[in-house]
This record gives sequence, structure tokens and C-alpha cells, in this order.
Amino acid sequence: MSSKKWEKFPPETIERLFQAVEEDDRVGSTASLPPSIEVQCSTESVRHCYALCLQFWQEGVHREDLLKLINLALQQGELNEKDQLRYKHIRARYKHLRFAQRLYGKKHESDFMFRLTTVYLGHFQDAIRHRGGGKIKLYGRLLKILLSAPVWRWVHYCLRNVTVDDASGFIHYRQQKIRMLKTMIASPTLTGERFHNVRKIISQQVSYYDTVRSIDPKHVDAAQLSGFLSNINGLMGDRHDEMVADELSGRKSYRESSPLAENIRQPVEQFVARYPL
Repeated sequence: MSSKKWEKFPPETIERLFQAVEEDDRVGSTASLPPSIEVQCSTESVRHCYALCLQFWQEGVHREDLLKLINLALQQGELNEKDQLRYKHIRARYKHLRFAQRLYGKKHESDFMFRLTTVYLGHFQDAIRHRGGGKIKLYGRLLKILLSAPVWRWVHYCLRNVTVDDASGFIHYRQQKIRMLKTMIASPTLTGERFHNVRKIISQQVSYYDTVRSIDPKHVDAAQLSGFLSNINGLMGDRHDEMVADELSGRKSYRESSPLAENIRQPVEQFVARYPL
């Protein structure tokens, strides 16, 4: 099977992206929004963004290493701190490439098998974190099927053969997402699912600015936006962990509505208000 050829970036660019992804949910950033948010870009830059995200995944995710971690968790019911960090880094690369497929691909959707793997990697991580033995076994076994050699080869082929969108399609897609964000946060309360959908849009935007600032470390606005949105992403991540823990313990249903905390709502509203639609 033939594959498209993608641009290759030097190790220092990959390292910058690794560091950016490490910080993409860090609470406490003092970054502020730039005076205006520039949405214009070139089709070439859209292609470069996808190429970097693909390379980031290819160079940091090795099937045998991931299967080893999954088997360890299945055998022991847990992972030690070092192995949890390795697993977290692998999952982060999956998430970043899933965002990339949705952002830059012509269809603006992630490949089904790749998306399923990314989702189950998240469920498996939650199960390990909350010592959910039955769910560790369930998601571990599903992941072993998704990481089998034939599925792996097919997924790899699909990832390399994505057709990227042009600049106008990419800009339109991002504006559409911000409009959705504006609609969702207009409600004073959000269910767990709505909250998660808000966070997905914020995380997707963070991933874009992380990629841009990794390609061009002199892009000041991208660095500012990355820092500003990372703080929101981190706050929402902490809150989401609480909601998942409440659901697992039976304290509160994930489907029940709750107010959106002001330290999350205020910066999200500020970002939406400044985004050119």
C-alpha cells in the first residue's frame, strides 16, 4: 500500500511540541490574550501542522511498548509511577494526533479505529487511576485487539493518507467550533457530557497553538494563546476528574447538571468574545 509523503521536522521541533503538550493542561499560567486573534493562515501551514503532529505520534508511539504497559496493568491491576508517566506520554500523542485529524483533515473527523483506540486509552487510564479492576480488564482486552498487527498496519496507513483541508475550510471549521462553544457556555449549568464537549473544543484549540508555536518559536501570539487556553484546559481537567470520581463512587451522576465555575467561565467567555467570527 502506498502512502503520501509528509514533511519531516528536526528533533528540536519535535522536542518543542513534546514540551508544549506537557504544558497544555497546566494550571496557573499568567498568559493573557493578545489584543486580537489572527485566524488567517495558508494551506501550506495547515499541511505543515498535520505533518508535525503525525511525526510526533510516529516517533513517540511504539506498538510493542504500549502493549507491554497494557499487559503489565492487566497482570498487576495497576502501574507504578514511572510506567504511568510513560503511558500518559503515549496517550498524549494519540490525543494530539486525534485533534490534528479533526482540525486539519478535509473531513474534520478522526479515523474510526484511531479514535476508538484513543478513547479506550483514556478509559483504561481512568480505570487504573481509580483502581477499577473490572474496567481495567475490559479496556485492556479491547486495546489489545485494537493494537493487533493487522489493525495497527491499517491505522498507520489511514493516518498517513489523510487529505488536509485548504486554508478557508480550516478557518471555517475553527469558527464553527467557537460558535458551538459560545452556545454551550450561554447556559448557567452544564451536564457532564456538555462540560466534556466544552473542554474538547478548548483542548483542540490548545493543540493548534501548541503546534504553531512548535513550528515557529517566534510566534508570540500562538505562545500567548497556548498559555491562556492551557490554564482553562487544566482547570477543566481537574474538574472533570472530580466528576468522574463522583460518578464512580455513586455520589453524583455524570448526567446531572452543575454550574460552570467562574474561574473557568470568565476566561472562556473572554476568548469567545475576542475570537473573530
